[in-house]
Amino acid sequence: MSNEMIHPQASKEEALNKRFENIGWGLFMIMIGGLWLIPDQIVPEGTWMIGTAFILFGLNIARHLNNIPMSWFSLILGGIALVLGISDFFKVDLPFFPILLIIIGAKLLIQPLFDKGSKENKSIQ
Repeated sequence: MSNEMIHPQASKEEALNKRFENIGWGLFMIMIGGLWLIPDQIVPEGTWMIGTAFILFGLNIARHLNNIPMSWFSLILGGIALVLGISDFFKVDLPFFPILLIIIGAKLLIQPLFDKGSKENKSIQ
């Protein structure tokens, strides 16, 4: 029996989520290409990071409006991108990769706590 027959709503959500992700990637590529066409003197520092943040936030808003679970990882990346883009705009140098590594490491440490809690709740029901 196919997965679509068992969970038809899940497959529709997966297809819609894939479509949203493709739209997000398309917007990202168009933004990068467009920014490369504009002279550096015209484009403020941090523009592509702020644009990336808006794309990631927009993707998650679209997911939320269509009852698709939002991605915490892309929300966190969007938040980091927004903070770093604004800091670049105001000429404050924040180290992107160390911040990213710390957040990913914290997520890896914290995630099992949430997974354990959700498994306990399922076993109670």
